[in-house]
Amino acid sequence: MGLPEFARTTTFRSAAVAAGAFAIFVLVLFGFIYWNTDRYLIARSDHVIASQLREMSAMPPERQADIIAYHLSEDPRGVQFAGLFRPDGTRMAGNLDGPPPDLSLDGSVQSARVKRTSANGSVETRVVRAIGQYLPGGDVLVLGRDVDEAVEISRFVGQALALGLIPALVLCLAVGALLSMRAERRIADVNQRVQRIVGGDLRERLPKLTGDEPFAKLAGIVNGMLDEIENLVHAIAGIGTDIAHDLRTPLTRVRLMLERGRTNAQTLEQFRLVADKAVAGIDQSLAMTTALLRLVEIENSRRSAAFGKVALADLVHEVGELYEPIAEGKNIALHLDLTHAAVVDGDRDLLMEAVVNLVDNAIKFTPTGGRVEISLFRGNAESIVRVKDTGAGINEFERDAVLKRFYRSERLRSAPGFGLGLNLVAAIVKLHGFRLTIHPGAGCVVEIASPDPIADSKAGDRG
Repeated sequence: MGLPEFARTTTFRSAAVAAGAFAIFVLVLFGFIYWNTDRYLIARSDHVIASQLREMSAMPPERQADIIAYHLSEDPRGVQFAGLFRPDGTRMAGNLDGPPPDLSLDGSVQSARVKRTSANGSVETRVVRAIGQYLPGGDVLVLGRDVDEAVEISRFVGQALALGLIPALVLCLAVGALLSMRAERRIADVNQRVQRIVGGDLRERLPKLTGDEPFAKLAGIVNGMLDEIENLVHAIAGIGTDIAHDLRTPLTRVRLMLERGRTNAQTLEQFRLVADKAVAGIDQSLAMTTALLRLVEIENSRRSAAFGKVALADLVHEVGELYEPIAEGKNIALHLDLTHAAVVDGDRDLLMEAVVNLVDNAIKFTPTGGRVEISLFRGNAESIVRVKDTGAGINEFERDAVLKRFYRSERLRSAPGFGLGLNLVAAIVKLHGFRLTIHPGAGCVVEIASPDPIADSKAGDRG
């Protein structure tokens, strides 16, 4: 029979290893306690009989027998041994049959084998802790104490400690099993949800848990990732639909022009005119495809390695010089207001592209005789590039919509472009970690705000 499922998990094995380490530690601890307890009790017994020997040997010879008799009478458990012997080994007092042959009579406590005759006449031989020495008259005094009692106490302490180990091990294994089964249930739940996500249910999420446990944090991170994946999948699906819709018109127009040209064109000049119109339509489709690839490249952050110090004032001034002739051609006043010399971290080409798109849109949608302002100023610990025009503006309901791909306002459907300009700007701003704001109302006002490096450094110093 195989092990239960939970017993094969890493959690349970870790708990088992921890329980084993705990058991080894406890056994070593118990052994240390047992050894020290045994040593302490034996040392205490040795100290007692050594003190008794000194006291009895200091007594007058005529009182020693009485003292030994009194000493033994106060021992109801029969753990005391004593004997007073003449130089020839004849017993004068006590319960020992004779001096132990293996006991050195030098006043040191030793383990010795002694014989004692009980009241019913039986001879008892035991190993005890004993001490003996010669008295001034040549007599021999021997005292002993049975240490089996100390051994029993030590054994009892050891057994009590050992018995405490078993519940501790069982508790560790039980906790490991519970944690393992709990993790297994969570993993099974996660697996079911992941299978539903793989099956196409992108709205499915991992279970949300409260608290600061690692699994709850992991679930939050994964759910955030799934939210982003769902948004990307929907965006990709929308892109496919939008591309099919927006490319169909120019391609259909090209096809019709070619068909008509093949049918109606009679001269070389007419064929060239049809070909030129077809090439223009194909160029429009290629431009749209190029813009989409550019947008995907930026959104995938492939350009982040080209970041460096960018002087915004120089960049904005360059854009102003680039579009000044275009603005004059439409009789639009282009005004620059560079009151702040800001330096930010970023890709200069991408930031140039973002500002160019904003200025291009402003000039494109500003009527003749209007005004476009490009300003760079500092506000609320940020460096802000603002492009303001006197065109129709963007209403409150379209502020988010204009940032989507291929979005074209109904009243601007006839204007040139693909509806990717502001989406491209938003992607560049997101890549740099800046802030893009579109203010609704008459006249369009768009701002790109970057954190002030000075404010960032001061915040870092405070941290």
